[in-house]
Amino acid sequence: MHRTALTIDELAARAGVTVRTVRFYSARGLLPPPEIGPRRVGHYGPGHLSRLALIEELQHQGLTLAAIERYLQQLPADISAHDLAIHRALVASWLPEGTEEIDREQLERRAGRPLDDTDLDRLAAMDVLERTEDPDAFRVDPGILHLGVRLLDVPFRVETVLAARAVMLEHARAAAHELGRIFLDEVWEPERPERMRSLSAQMQPLVVQALVTTFQRSLKEELRAWPAPKPGRERDGIREEGEAAGPGRDPRPPS
Repeated sequence: MHRTALTIDELAARAGVTVRTVRFYSARGLLPPPEIGPRRVGHYGPGHLSRLALIEELQHQGLTLAAIERYLQQLPADISAHDLAIHRALVASWLPEGTEEIDREQLERRAGRPLDDTDLDRLAAMDVLERTEDPDAFRVDPGILHLGVRLLDVPFRVETVLAARAVMLEHARAAAHELGRIFLDEVWEPERPERMRSLSAQMQPLVVQALVTTFQRSLKEELRAWPAPKPGRERDGIREEGEAAGPGRDPRPPS
């Protein structure tokens, strides 16, 4: 597992901003203070990284610093990096898709770690990056890069990631199709296309938030219904904790 304590230089590199920007946000109270380690060096964690990504996304949305301050003040004081990432996803979900092309050195600097071919395959499977004709150049979604990098330490096989992605795409498309049908049947006014487009744009963030909230609740219910793991049972090639490795078996989780 890779360490999560970052210096201010490492935090800025991972977030794709300058150290000056990090200090400016900290001075405005948009970022919580770092933990102070030995020799009075500040250490930042995943929460700071997720908060920076959210701030940058809010700025891309056109919010002023004052509006961003008000937005962040409404969040719980103990909000997790995971929940901050969900907020960022909701903010970004109705913006035009944006990627940037970077080379391998820039990618690893943003990721905060070396990336081998297996790592790149898994990030590509998660739609975090796309390979190009140049083997050392990649198109990257910077907003979800650090989330994808965190998932690299979860022992899922690429096949598992692809299967999960296929399930989400299938059901997301079905939900979008049915919601579009309802909108056309109940709301659409053909003689007022401009008003309909405006109404659709207003509805989109509300629909996305409703879908995310519904999914979170459904997933929590599903996880609560899972049976307790039995000794010696394996799921998706991952040996449960406490099971002895049999002869000729690698006790490590698959990469």
